[in-house]
Amino acid sequence: MPTILIIDDERAIRNVLKDILGNEGFKVEEAADGEEGLKKFTSGTYDVVLCDIKMPKLDGIEFLQKVTEINADTPVIMISGHGNIETAVDAVKKGAYDYIAKPPDLNRLLITIRNAMDRTNLVQETKVLKRKVSKVQEIIGESEAILRIKETIDKVAPTDARVLVTGENGSGKELVARWLHEKSNRAQGPIVEVNCAAIPSELIESELFGHEKGSFTSAIKQRIGKFEQANGGTLFLDEIGDMSLSAQAKVLRALQEGKITRVGGDKEIAVDVRVVAATNKDLLKEVEEKNFRLDLYHRLGVILIHVPSLNERKTDIPLLVDKFLDDIAMEYGQAKKEMEKKAVEALLQHNWTGNIRELRNVVERLVILSGKEITAADVRSYV
Repeated sequence: MPTILIIDDERAIRNVLKDILGNEGFKVEEAADGEEGLKKFTSGTYDVVLCDIKMPKLDGIEFLQKVTEINADTPVIMISGHGNIETAVDAVKKGAYDYIAKPPDLNRLLITIRNAMDRTNLVQETKVLKRKVSKVQEIIGESEAILRIKETIDKVAPTDARVLVTGENGSGKELVARWLHEKSNRAQGPIVEVNCAAIPSELIESELFGHEKGSFTSAIKQRIGKFEQANGGTLFLDEIGDMSLSAQAKVLRALQEGKITRVGGDKEIAVDVRVVAATNKDLLKEVEEKNFRLDLYHRLGVILIHVPSLNERKTDIPLLVDKFLDDIAMEYGQAKKEMEKKAVEALLQHNWTGNIRELRNVVERLVILSGKEITAADVRSYV
């Protein structure tokens, strides 16, 4: 049953709307002012919010701005007896789905509510389809550490909080970053990845911030940097611990001010980017050794997510193996190979220094080199 939250300081209005919407099959909850409405919105789940504009404690426009930051997908319909065309335009600009004057035309109100719910369904379907098209792998595992990571992603993704992901090479840090983007309000925007370890220190600033034509010898044309490319989306700074100190200073400034300047340029360019960083290094140790800025560490690490090594989550190996067998069968266009129980037990005994990446390679090797069924002898021979 769809749930609607009504926020209005006039009890009579709330009662009328509750009776009408209840008769139409909606579940209705009420709040007498913006503050109470915000508490209910934060703790509950609603399909549509009907909100008055003129209210004590927290007015409708302030409420609208706050809930848009929490969950931009929930449609908010503003209702007011004090408004005019300017008020309506301002409300819609700030994220309202629609504006209806008091006393509301009940037919129009019901149509608007149903249209708003249809739009929400379309947005959710679009996100699901986009995830399928983008082929973002699921985070496989039921160990306590992985369940905690999934829970953290669900909580953090809808916000714009910066996240620092730590863990060994091959443990799945990039996958965490991609799911933070996919489940965020920026999912329709780009996710742009920069491998800071793969770019020479003298080129990292140009890569991140772009450059103007003629700013250095090989700058034969203007280049748009990764910050600008990620505008409206997510910038994933992989191996951030390998970034030069001079580039760190510029990244810090970009995070503080929301502006960048291209190499060789003097114009400040505003960028709206959510930054997710990852590293396999102990950044606090790098700070002690003067290789990393402490102020940048604190800017990046609003939320810290540590991805455990495969050796720390061996109970997830059977699930991972089964998923890889499915994926490889699909890639090769052949029937899925089965793996005997003793073969899985043999994999559990292995020391996985290369983590998930190594396990994926081993499973593919076993599929190619083994017979109809993968046996413990195959594991001993090929791992």
